Amino acid sequence: MGSKVPAADNTLRILRLLASRKNPTPAAMIASLLQLPRSSVYQLLTVMNERGFVTHYPEDKSYGLGIAAFELSSAYTRQEPLARLGAPLIAQLVDKVGESAHLAILHGSDVLYIVEERAKGRPSLVTDVGVRLPSHLTASGRAILAALPKSQVRALYPNAASFTDRVEQSSITSYSQLRRELEQCTQRGYAVERGDVTEDFHSLAVEIRDANDWPVAAVAVTFLAEKVPEERHEILLNHIRSTATALTSRIQGRRPA
Repeated sequence: MGSKVPAADNTLRILRLLASRKNPTPAAMIASLLQLPRSSVYQLLTVMNERGFVTHYPEDKSYGLGIAAFELSSAYTRQEPLARLGAPLIAQLVDKVGESAHLAILHGSDVLYIVEERAKGRPSLVTDVGVRLPSHLTASGRAILAALPKSQVRALYPNAASFTDRVEQSSITSYSQLRRELEQCTQRGYAVERGDVTEDFHSLAVEIRDANDWPVAAVAVTFLAEKVPEERHEILLNHIRSTATALTSRIQGRRPA
């Protein structure tokens, strides 16, 4: 369905295109890639340049993002939108399953926990807000890594030293083991971790994707293995997937189905 405000829609399309490209782009190429009239593109670029959202490079006759676009990005980071959007959904998840849950993002080769909700009567976890853990050890990290391009995962784990563990026993100590685990995550549609972070605790996780289908976070539930038998895992996963779908819709600006 076409936009009722085509100028606004085309302006945002131009910004998204420029954000996706490594180098500044000529106006003619922008028009061609977006299948827009050149005259309209030049008019929009002129206004966006005046407002600081794009920068014009006269020598190259090209356009890139401007300082105002950077300021928007910085404001987005300051407002911690993932945590704000995710916190109420994680709280609802904990109420439904009666187990602790959290939301984590990738930070280098670690995961950073940005929302943590402990279930009533359940033990405290090491995955508190602000804590970082090696992503290959955690269900959240594995869920995100499994959705990344293989080349990026390899860049995050270039050698054996990348697998230095913070626990005595780990199920993944090499890239080949990590690759097998990630392939299993993809086949299953979720990630699992059994005692790699804390002995006797297991976790299940599902990734969250942005509008560009990029894995930006993961939602996970952590529980004492002896309290949650394998046959209950599917029930937990249904609630985790539902939460992941709801948060994905919020991030992408869509109404949940």
